[in-house]
Amino acid sequence: MAGHSKFANIKHRKEKNDAAKGRIFTRLGRELAMAVKHGGGGDPISNTRLRDAVAKCKAENMPNDTIERSIKKAAGDMDQVNYDAVTYEGYGPNGVAVIVNVLTDNRHRAAANVRNAFTKGGGSMGTQGCVSFMFNEVGQIMVETDCGMSEEDLMLLTADAGADDFIVQDGGYEILTSVEGFSAVREALEQANIPMAPAEVTMLPQTYTTLSTPEELKGMNKLLDLLDDEDDVQNVYHNWEA
Repeated sequence: MAGHSKFANIKHRKEKNDAAKGRIFTRLGRELAMAVKHGGGGDPISNTRLRDAVAKCKAENMPNDTIERSIKKAAGDMDQVNYDAVTYEGYGPNGVAVIVNVLTDNRHRAAANVRNAFTKGGGSMGTQGCVSFMFNEVGQIMVETDCGMSEEDLMLLTADAGADDFIVQDGGYEILTSVEGFSAVREALEQANIPMAPAEVTMLPQTYTTLSTPEELKGMNKLLDLLDDEDDVQNVYHNWEA
């Protein structure tokens, strides 16, 4: 099986995010609340969406008691979970495609702040659908080489669970699934006590764009940093070949 190697970039992204756990945990708390409200309640056994959200929290080292408190709070007051899920699309320097997922209680504020990030980063916010066709929505699970299972056994385990692709990379393995098959593969790895970081449904680019000038690099980094600082922003996807 083959694919575009992104393990190093994802690991770097996670290490960068580890310096801002408070902000990460706030975002994960919103995901848990939305999963409780729209996935079928506060029981992860019966709520697949919540099980996946909990697994994502654990992959980010969110403490179990924090996860449980967030679930109980959302389950006890579901009428107060009033976040709107909004997706913005646009372009960074040199036409880099960018998708921004937002959970917000104020659409006007979120739109203004996201637009400001694009502008200050030397890009521009576009219309709905302007770049999303350049991405594929897939389940993506990253497993490090020293996970406690051989490459062959890990490949067989994920294939039997329904994985679409198993990509050997420098330092680990990238396992890709359909959106529908993500939970089954993730749970198979969890039952085998295989650590995963991250494990989520994501948007993977079909092609990548490079940046070459100092101005382009500075602008793209500023765009990503500004979006990362926004509490409403949940996920940012782009096709920059960093």
